Amino acid sequence: MSISRRTFLRKSAATALGSAGVYATLDTLAGTAAAAPPPGRPFGPPPPPPHGAPPPGGPAPQQPGRPTPRVTGGEQYLFAPRSVTDNGVVVLSPPLHHAVVTAQLTGPVTVASQTALENVLKGLETQGLLDFTATGGGVTLAWGKPYFNRLPASFVAKYMPVDKVASANAGTNVPALLDAVAFASDPANVILEANDLAVVVASDSLDHVNTIINAIFNGAAASLFHVTSIRRGFVDASRLGTSQQSLTKQLAVAAGVPGASSIPDQAQLFLGFTSTQREALAPSNMASLETVPGLTDQFPNGYFARGTTMHLSHLKEDIASWYGTSYSSRVGAAFSARHPVGPGTPLTVPVRPEREDDVKNELRQSGYIGHSSSMQPVSRLGDDLVDNYGVPWHRGTPIPLRADFNTLDNPFAYSANPSVDGYSSTPATGLHFVVYMPTSDMFHRMRRAMDGQYADGNLGNAAVKGPFNKVLTTTHRQNFLVPPKSHRSFPLAELL
Repeated sequence: MSISRRTFLRKSAATALGSAGVYATLDTLAGTAAAAPPPGRPFGPPPPPPHGAPPPGGPAPQQPGRPTPRVTGGEQYLFAPRSVTDNGVVVLSPPLHHAVVTAQLTGPVTVASQTALENVLKGLETQGLLDFTATGGGVTLAWGKPYFNRLPASFVAKYMPVDKVASANAGTNVPALLDAVAFASDPANVILEANDLAVVVASDSLDHVNTIINAIFNGAAASLFHVTSIRRGFVDASRLGTSQQSLTKQLAVAAGVPGASSIPDQAQLFLGFTSTQREALAPSNMASLETVPGLTDQFPNGYFARGTTMHLSHLKEDIASWYGTSYSSRVGAAFSARHPVGPGTPLTVPVRPEREDDVKNELRQSGYIGHSSSMQPVSRLGDDLVDNYGVPWHRGTPIPLRADFNTLDNPFAYSANPSVDGYSSTPATGLHFVVYMPTSDMFHRMRRAMDGQYADGNLGNAAVKGPFNKVLTTTHRQNFLVPPKSHRSFPLAELL
């Protein structure tokens, strides 16, 4: 890249980092509605003990299930959440504002770079901006395969988490972090990205989000990075169970996107149904590399213990087609054709545990499979177990922790390669999909299940082209490794 081109892109990215675009109106809209729910106390099990230490006194005397407190410890991907109740279901209420900034490194991996970035993050912590609450904010630094490819291969092999399940199936060591792949329902032109870094930021305060990303990419460590994309968006669960119109619908209508007027008034996401039901998301640190016995080699003393893997993708959503069908049809597509549809048209539809046989029967009886039901046989615990920290869990407990958010980016708010990324300034309803799981292979298996592809067989084209998949178009994908907080800045650099 020429110096003039690099300078131009750096200035363009710096300008874009300070501009919230259409999302700047969210705070104005939110100010005319009811206040967001108050911060709830953390939920999940007690904080895990330090690496290598046994649970004090052994496992707590509790029944398997969902212990109630979730807390943050050494993880850098867990927020202390708050909740609302809708249709008798507990729903987590994420921060309102979200952003993801992707970047490539401008130089080698060094201890000096590690120190420079860590000093920026510690400065933000002293300002109270990284307390991992919605009112304050949080940041997750996720590192892609290209970053680790910059390090000596033998060195990476020594420290990279190993996926024990995938390794047993392959007959050779398989790392927990894999390159992203395209799936059967993806378009042929889906872009598999190659970023070194993705920084995920969330807060109720747009000012906090902007302060965090500007400190990292426009501050003292700015010269370390070449920003490749800025992805912005929001989630509003605060209007569930009220009579007020959600910010989701208000912003979509204000943007003039096709189908916006059909979005239900209290919708959390553009497709209407509530996605952050507590019982559908991983409790505690379930998504961490080391928590579930037998998944990776990171317990008890792995360098990346209390970390996880992250998948990041962008999906366009055809809401005009989606709302051209009946409510009962949308329930079938989003959940299961066998899911009972009661009176009214609730947005929060309780999730029911599903087995693979249930999904196959659904296809035989209805000709398609539901989005939620298709993935549950792969995304939940197959048996009761006690995790590596002594906490018991029931069969059917979810393992993935999603952190996706609405977007009107098309596909990004800023792109360093607009022609390649297919950038347009015309808003489009979509989703920046973020999910944390113990291994990339587990995500790949879950995503293949969404297309009806299981280890013991492929359910065929009817599953791939089901009604839910038809309204989604994936534009970009990449997998990342999220280190624990102690190694969030240039992981492994201090060991070189």
